[in-house]
Amino acid sequence: MTESTNETPSLADALFRTDAQLQVSPLDLSRVVLRPRLRPGAELGVLDITEFYGDTTGGIRTYLREKAAYVNVNPRFRQALALPGSRDAITESDGVRVYRLRGPKVPKRAPYRFMLSARGNRRIIMHEQPDVIEVGSPGLVPWIVRLATRGLKIPVVAFYHSNFPRVFSPWPEREPWGRRAMHEIGWKYARTIDKHFAHTIVCSRFVGDDLRRAGIDRVTQIPLGVDLERFHPRRRVDRLEVRARYNLPAGLIAGFVGRFAPEKELEVLIAGWRPVFKKTGAALVLVGDGPLRPSLERRAAETPWLHVMPYEADSERLADLLASFDVFAAPSSNETFGLAPLEAMACGTPVLCADRGGISEQVEASGAGERFESGKASALSAAAIRLFGADLADLGAHGRAHAEAHHSWKAVFDQIFALYGDVVRDGSSGR
Repeated sequence: MTESTNETPSLADALFRTDAQLQVSPLDLSRVVLRPRLRPGAELGVLDITEFYGDTTGGIRTYLREKAAYVNVNPRFRQALALPGSRDAITESDGVRVYRLRGPKVPKRAPYRFMLSARGNRRIIMHEQPDVIEVGSPGLVPWIVRLATRGLKIPVVAFYHSNFPRVFSPWPEREPWGRRAMHEIGWKYARTIDKHFAHTIVCSRFVGDDLRRAGIDRVTQIPLGVDLERFHPRRRVDRLEVRARYNLPAGLIAGFVGRFAPEKELEVLIAGWRPVFKKTGAALVLVGDGPLRPSLERRAAETPWLHVMPYEADSERLADLLASFDVFAAPSSNETFGLAPLEAMACGTPVLCADRGGISEQVEASGAGERFESGKASALSAAAIRLFGADLADLGAHGRAHAEAHHSWKAVFDQIFALYGDVVRDGSSGR
C-alpha cells in the first residue's frame, strides 16, 4: 500500500483525542490551572469554536485538523480550539491548544454534542485572548460566544459550513407551505445571528448567493483544500488489493463517502442505481456513519449491488478507498462545498454529482465528471451510465489537475488568515 511521509496525522491525532481517549484522563475546566498562552509574541491568535466536531464527522473535522497543522508550522500565528466532547480535556502542540468541553449528545444526530458552557468558554477566551474568533456552527455557539465575549472587543467571523435553511427545506419552491415556512424561519435566524459577525466565510458560489439573497452581504468565498500528497493518483496502482482488503467487488464501483443523513440525498442515489447496475454492472459502495445507517444496512442485506461500510477515520486508508473507486457518487444538491469529492478528484477519481451546490461547481470547473438534474433518480441513472462509458482515466486526470491548481491547504489558510488580519484591522465586531 502507498505510504505517505506527511506527519499531519500524528500531530492531529495527538491534539484531537477521540471520545474514548477523553475518558482516560478527565479534568474539570472550571478548576484546572491553565497553562500560559502559546506563542505570546505571535502576530495573530484565533479561537475556533464549533459544535460540528466529532469522531466520525467529515469536512469540518478535516478543516480544523488541517488548520491546526498549518498554524503549528507558522510561528506568526497561534490557535486555540473549543470543541464539545464526552469529557473536559486540554491538549496542545507548539502553537495549537485544543479545549474539549463536556456536552451531552445531540439526539438523533450522533456523533454531535451540544456546546453549552458559556462560563467555560468565557474562561478560555479571557485566558487565550484571541485577536479573532471563528464560529463554525449556527446553533447554540453564536449565542455562547456572544455571552462569553461580553465587554470584550473581539471580532467574530462565521464560517458557513452548513446551509441550514436548505436542510429544513432543500427545494422551497417545490415544497408545501409548512416546509417553505421553515425555510424562511431559517433565513430569519441566519440574519439574526449575522448581526454578531464581522464577516462570513463561504466556500462556494452557491452558498454565497443564498446568503446575499437573504441580505447577508459581508461575505468572502474561500474554497476548502485537499492534502495533495496523501490524496494522490499513485494509490490507484493498488486498487485491486484495497478492494480485496475490504471485500469489495472487482468490477466497476461507484463509492459515496460521507454522513448517512437525509440531507445527503442517498435515497436519490439508491433509487437511481438499479438501472445503472443492469446496464454497467457497477456496484454502489456507501462509506460512513449517521442516523440512516440501520436502514441502509437492511437494504444492503437485500440488494446484491449495494454495500455499506463503516466510517473510515484513518486518512491513509480513506485515500486508498477513494483511489480504488471508479467513480465517486455525490447526490446531495445542497452541499456548501464537498470535501470528500475533492479528495476523490485529487486521487484521480471522476465524480458523479447533482447539478446544484458546491460539488457541482467543482465538477463544472474541472470537467472531471458528470452532473445530473438535482433530486431526480432517472437523471442520475442516465448520467451515471454516460460516465461509465467515458474515458474515466482522462476525467480523473482533469480532476487531479484542478485540485493541484486551486486547492492546496496552504493557499486556503493563507487567504483565511489574511482575511482575519483585515477584520482585526477594521475593528468591526458586527452590526
